[in-house]
Amino acid sequence: MVYFPCMRWLIAITLMLVMGVSNVEAGKARISKVLPHLLDEKGRHTLSPSLYERDAYQAHLRANPDLCTAIRFDIRWAGINLKRDALKLKVELRVSGEPNSIVMERQIKPLGLSGSWSQITLKGEEFKQAGKIIAWRTTLWEGDTEVAELKSFLW
Repeated sequence: MVYFPCMRWLIAITLMLVMGVSNVEAGKARISKVLPHLLDEKGRHTLSPSLYERDAYQAHLRANPDLCTAIRFDIRWAGINLKRDALKLKVELRVSGEPNSIVMERQIKPLGLSGSWSQITLKGEEFKQAGKIIAWRTTLWEGDTEVAELKSFLW
């Protein structure tokens, strides 16, 4: 067998790619990121694709709550060997308004092996009555079983 010096690197890179694609154990799930974004009257959370501009626009919307019409939670989740037809995301909010807590849920379907982004939006009269969001908790459910959770620091 002919041994090439770069073969070791090729094997290492291949293993890293395979492990990166399947970063969730079989039958396991996780929520890796939750991004709460305020939305303006046109449904925008940013004015341009730049992350800096997004953060600046979010700061502008927080400073001017009268410009906000909704809040959208962008949720990054992953799971392998989950029942595709029985998946749902749930976002629970503790808020300063009435009622003191809000629960939103949505049926979801995975798009790929490495996970998916899903969105849940609080808008309209519910958003206006909610007041300030104090804490949030996001859970991924497979049927009646909670399989993953990510919560804010104050939860």
